[in-house]
Amino acid sequence: MRKASNILGGLSVVNSWENMSYIEWADMSENSDHSNSEGDSDSEPEKISDYHKLLATLKNLSEEEEEEEEDEEEEEEEKEEEDEEEEESAIEEAEVDNEGAHSDSSLEEEEEEIQEGKTKGKGKEANMALSETEDKDGEAPSQQDASEDEFTDRKHESEFSLETNFLEEESGDHKALQKDGGSAVKASEDPFLQHMNKKLKEKEIQAVPTNPKTTQQLKWSTLGQLVFSTQFQMLETFKPPKDIDLMTLHLQKPLGSTWPKINSQFLSGPPKPSGPFSPLQKELFSIMNSYRDLLYPERTALGNGEEIRHVYCLHAMNHVLKANSQVLTNNSKCRDQKSRAGDDDDDLRDQGLTRPKVLIVVPFREAALRVVQLFISLLEAGSKKKIDVSNKKRFKGEYGSDPDERPPNLKRPEDYDAVFAGNIDDHFRIGVAVLQRSIRLYAPFYSSDILIASPLGLRTIIGAEGEKKRDFDFLSSIEILIIDQIDIYLMQNWEHVLHLMNHMNLLPLDSHGVDFSRVRMWSLNNWSKYYRQTLLFGALQEAQINSVFNKYCVNYQGQVSVRSVPMTGSISQVLVQLPHVFQRLEAENLLSVIDARFQFFVDKILPQYQDAVMSHTLIYVPSYFDFVRLRNYFKKEELNFTHICEYTERSGVSRARHFFLQGERQFLLFTERFHFYKRYTIKGIRNLIFYELPTYPHFYSEVCNMLKATGGGEEATWTCTVLYSKYDAQRLAAVVGMERAAQMLQSKKNVHLFITGEK
Repeated sequence: MRKASNILGGLSVVNSWENMSYIEWADMSENSDHSNSEGDSDSEPEKISDYHKLLATLKNLSEEEEEEEEDEEEEEEEKEEEDEEEEESAIEEAEVDNEGAHSDSSLEEEEEEIQEGKTKGKGKEANMALSETEDKDGEAPSQQDASEDEFTDRKHESEFSLETNFLEEESGDHKALQKDGGSAVKASEDPFLQHMNKKLKEKEIQAVPTNPKTTQQLKWSTLGQLVFSTQFQMLETFKPPKDIDLMTLHLQKPLGSTWPKINSQFLSGPPKPSGPFSPLQKELFSIMNSYRDLLYPERTALGNGEEIRHVYCLHAMNHVLKANSQVLTNNSKCRDQKSRAGDDDDDLRDQGLTRPKVLIVVPFREAALRVVQLFISLLEAGSKKKIDVSNKKRFKGEYGSDPDERPPNLKRPEDYDAVFAGNIDDHFRIGVAVLQRSIRLYAPFYSSDILIASPLGLRTIIGAEGEKKRDFDFLSSIEILIIDQIDIYLMQNWEHVLHLMNHMNLLPLDSHGVDFSRVRMWSLNNWSKYYRQTLLFGALQEAQINSVFNKYCVNYQGQVSVRSVPMTGSISQVLVQLPHVFQRLEAENLLSVIDARFQFFVDKILPQYQDAVMSHTLIYVPSYFDFVRLRNYFKKEELNFTHICEYTERSGVSRARHFFLQGERQFLLFTERFHFYKRYTIKGIRNLIFYELPTYPHFYSEVCNMLKATGGGEEATWTCTVLYSKYDAQRLAAVVGMERAAQMLQSKKNVHLFITGEK
C-alpha cells in the first residue's frame, strides 16, 4: 500500500489482521496531497436475490384459495348487507393516502427513481417531519383527519363478543383450562395460568422502586450470552430448554397440530430441524412461554427475521386463545350461578379493564400482512374447513402490494430489499378479534384481542396532552407487548416509541362497559405493568433501545437480554485500500458529549480539511440535529459545501451530487437517515469523516466502499477519520470488534489507526 505520508506521522504497528494493520500514534500533521482526478462507475442490472426467491414461501394461502375466499365474501355481502357494502365502498373511496415517500433521485438514477417512487409512494418515511426544524411528530396534517374516517367492522360485533358467547362443548377447549382436565400434563402447570393467577403482595410492589436488580449471567447454545435480571425475588434458576415435547408447552387447540405443519413448511431447507422448532425458536419460545421480558438484538431481515416472526405469532395466538377460552368457560359458570346469591366469584376474575390483550408493533404494512397471514394459518392449517375471516378482501387490498411494480433494474443491497419489501406504508393500525375458529379483521379496538400497528399509527390516535380527540384506554390491559424491528424506529421517529411506552397500562378514563366483577384484582390495583410481558426484537445493540428495556420493562417474572458481543466488526468488510483514523474525544458526562463532539470537530478536525488539496470530503452525520448544527455553522463560516438529508428534494439531491462529483463543492454533509432510505452510491469521495459512528455497523463498510466508485488511481491519497467517545462503546465494538474497542477505550493514546485493503 502506498502511504498517505503527509497526514500520518509517528506510526507504530501494534497488531495485525489477515488484511489489516492496527496502529497507534500520538500526533498527526494537518495536510495531505491529493489528486484531482475523478472516477465513475456504471451500475449493473440487479440479479434476482436469494431473498426474493424466498418471499414466495412466506405466503400461506394459495392464489386459488384466495379467489375462492374472496368470492365467498362477495356473495355473503351481496346477500346480507348490500346497503352497508355500498357505504363502506364510499368510505374506502374517500380515504386518501397522505404519506408520500421521499423519492429523491440522482444523476444516473433519475429515471429508475421515478419508477421507484411509484412503488414507494405509500409513504415509507411518513413519520418524518415535514420541515427540517420539526423532527417530533412527522405526520402530514391531513392524516389525523383521514383517521376519523378509517374503516372498522361493525356488523360482526355480536358474533365476536366475549360477553354474550359461550365455549362450544364440542371444541374440547373448555377442558384445557380446568384443573386435571384429562390431558397428559396438568393444567395447573400451564405457564399462562401460573403467570396470570399469581397474586403479588402490596409490599412487593411498594418495594420495587428501591429494590436493587438481581442479575444472573447465562450462556445458551444458540442465543449465546444472556443476562437475566429482576427487581422481584429471584424465583428459580433460569435454565435452557431440553428436548421439547409439544404436550409440555400447553399449546391451546388447534395450535398443537397446526404449528408443526406451518413451521416445517417454512423451515423446509437444510439443515432440517429435528423437532417442531429450530434451535433458535426453541430457546426463544422457552423464554416467551415463561412470560419473561425479552430483548433480542440479533434479528436480521435476511436471516432469522421470519423465524422470529413465526414464533412470536405462535406465542401471541396461544395467549389469546387461552384467555378467551377462560372467559367463555366462565361465562357458562356465571350463567349457571345466577340463581346463587352470595357466592364467592373471585375465581371468575379473568379479564382486564379493556379487551385488547396483545399489541404487536411493526414498521410497515407488509409486516402486518405477514403477521395476519400467520394467524390465519395457525388456526386452519391442515383443516378441511377454512376458518371464517371477515373483511379479508379489504385487508389484502390495503396491506398487500403488487410485486411487479418494482423496477427490475433497481440495484440495492439485499438487506435493503428485505427491509423494504412489499407495502411500506408506515401509518396504519388494525384490530383483530379471535373467537374459537373465526378471525375478525378491522375490529373496533375495544372489541379486539390483538392490535397490530405502527408507532405513527398509534401516535395519531393516542394524541398529545391538550388535544380534544385522543384515546389510549385500549392500552390499559395489554398483557403482551411485541415490538418487532425496533431498530427501524430509530430511523423513523423514536419519539413515537417513547410516547407509546409512556401510555402503556394506565388506568382507563372510561369504563367502556366492563363488568368489574370479572376484572382481575391486580388490574384494578393498577399493577398491570408488572404482569405485562414485553418482547423487543431488533438488529443491533443500541443505548436507546436498552434504555427502553431497562426503564419500561418491570415484569415480575424478570427480564432476559441477549448480550452476545461482536468479535470482528464491520470494518473487516471494507474492501478498499484505506487508512482509518479513529480519534477519541473526551466528555465529562453523557449530556455534554454532543457539545464536546461539535467543539472537537470544529477545533481539531475541520481545519485539517479546509485546504484545497483536501477536497471531495464527505461528512457522515447520524443525528439530524447534529446535521442542522453543522449546516448552520458551515453557512456562518461561508465554507464551500453542499448537503443531502432525508428532507432534501429530488432536484436538490441531484445538484448536490453533481457539485460534489465535479469538485465544485469541497464538503458534502450527508445524513444517516438518507442513506437508510435511499442507499445511493455517492461518487467522487476522496476523504471521509464520520462525525459519529453509524447506528448500523454495516453502514460503515458500505460508505467506505463507496470510494471504489471514485477510482482513477487516487487510492494513495484517500483518508477516513472517525470521531468516538467512551459513550460510544457499543457502536465502536460493532465496527472494530470487542477486543480492539476495549483497547482503544482504555488506551492512554487518543488516536488509533486501522488499515484495510492491504495485499
